[in-house]
Amino acid sequence: MEKQKSFSIKPVRFLVFSFTVSFFVIFLIVLSVWVIKSTPPFQQEIISENVQVLAELNSNSSTEPIFAGTHLRKDEFAADFASFEGAQKRRGNDYLSGNLSFTSFRANLTSDSVDISNKSRLSVDEFQELGHVISSKSKASQDLKEGIDRDDGVHSNGQEHISKDSSKIKIEEKNERGCDITKGRWVFDESYPLYTNVSCPFIDEGFNCLANGRMDKDYMKWRWQPLDCDIPRFNATKMLELIRGKRLVFVGDSLNRNQWESMLCLLMGAVVDPKKVYETRGRKITKERGNYCFKFVDYQCTVEYYVTHFIVHESKARIGKKRVQTLRIDTIDKGSSRWRRADILVFNTAHWWTHHKTKAGINYYQEHDQVYPRLDASTAFQRALTTWASWVDRYINPRKTKVFFRSSAPSHFSGGLWNSGGHCKEAFRPLNETFDNGYPEKNVIVEEIIRQMKTPVTFLNITHISDYRVDGHPSIYGRNTEKGKTGVQDCSHWCLPGVPDTWNQLLYFYLQSKRKDSFGM
Repeated sequence: MEKQKSFSIKPVRFLVFSFTVSFFVIFLIVLSVWVIKSTPPFQQEIISENVQVLAELNSNSSTEPIFAGTHLRKDEFAADFASFEGAQKRRGNDYLSGNLSFTSFRANLTSDSVDISNKSRLSVDEFQELGHVISSKSKASQDLKEGIDRDDGVHSNGQEHISKDSSKIKIEEKNERGCDITKGRWVFDESYPLYTNVSCPFIDEGFNCLANGRMDKDYMKWRWQPLDCDIPRFNATKMLELIRGKRLVFVGDSLNRNQWESMLCLLMGAVVDPKKVYETRGRKITKERGNYCFKFVDYQCTVEYYVTHFIVHESKARIGKKRVQTLRIDTIDKGSSRWRRADILVFNTAHWWTHHKTKAGINYYQEHDQVYPRLDASTAFQRALTTWASWVDRYINPRKTKVFFRSSAPSHFSGGLWNSGGHCKEAFRPLNETFDNGYPEKNVIVEEIIRQMKTPVTFLNITHISDYRVDGHPSIYGRNTEKGKTGVQDCSHWCLPGVPDTWNQLLYFYLQSKRKDSFGM
């Protein structure tokens, strides 16, 4: 009986032991499942990072920002321009639209899912391709497939808010680093220039330095290279496609004519039959005439130039018994009706505001019937640009027309001014990178006015990059040396090919960045 009792107890112990082990295994499984469920999925983190990068990319290549402009009032401007000390702190913006300023072409690309650490420079086309990659990866999540809705507001502090469905979850994009295309250096490049004075028939005598006897050719071979990114090389075929069926209009002084002639020459590089490019009224380009319209037949577009020294109206008024020349700073130039229906407008004015009469401001500036006995040139410039801004806001449709205002171009006179022995013929290379000529007050005024406009205006800032190019002026080669020498050197305008080609490269860059907006580019 004892043996039978002992034999019956062992199975019971075995059953208890088995039950305990099984319970412990089940407990571990339950605990593991709970831990896994309480931890956010790795894929969700990747998608979140991708969405943030996509938000950064989209916000920096935005083609139709919202500009909360205001109507312009002269009393507001009088207060704004009482002191330029505050405005100087915001100087240097190369891309200003309405109340929003773009100091640079931003490139904040940091993502675990896209490896770009081995690239020190990214071209514009690479930015766009990378955007498609990130976008396709982000759409892998069903939750985010239709849940991202861009906010209407892009704030001036550089942050953009993106809303997710009705929950309005906001993701902030912060510009930690970027690329300012106005900061860089001139690089010698044997592949330049993109045209010659032989291949382009549109260079007038004043800019045709090679034809006028200039022997050195290195001034044509410098290419602008931003420090932290690349800008696309000017492509004449793509540029003509951008302006197909459109009007590209330059409005301003002879320096804008300098840029306009450069554009004509650059575009001729893609023209198969030169006979299909002609001036619509048969005019030959000369300094004496100021209005031109060249038609590119194969692309049904025109590239035009209209002269205006001040953008506002040059007039006459009676002072006592004399009738004197005045500048109506409250009235737009009388040729403005020709600009109104353009698709791309490039304005400038600055050069003529440094002449003796405008600087002195004695019995020259006029508003309505009042001719001011004396008015400071900076104040007059500000009021004239306010008149221009009011005209743009009233007559320009931003859905049709893209507006640019080019900054002032530097002169490089040494030993005097243009009419007092100033010269620059000794220069054969760009100045070194430490050269700083200061930031012109006129640029500050223009930027302040653009910020208060309703219409988006891009500030095409070429001042700093041109500061280095003391070698790029005609100097004594502004006329044929066989006609005899003159004591006046031209250190304000630019040889072609030359520096204005880079201005048009920047214009091409900005137009490319806008090509997907309502403008149809």
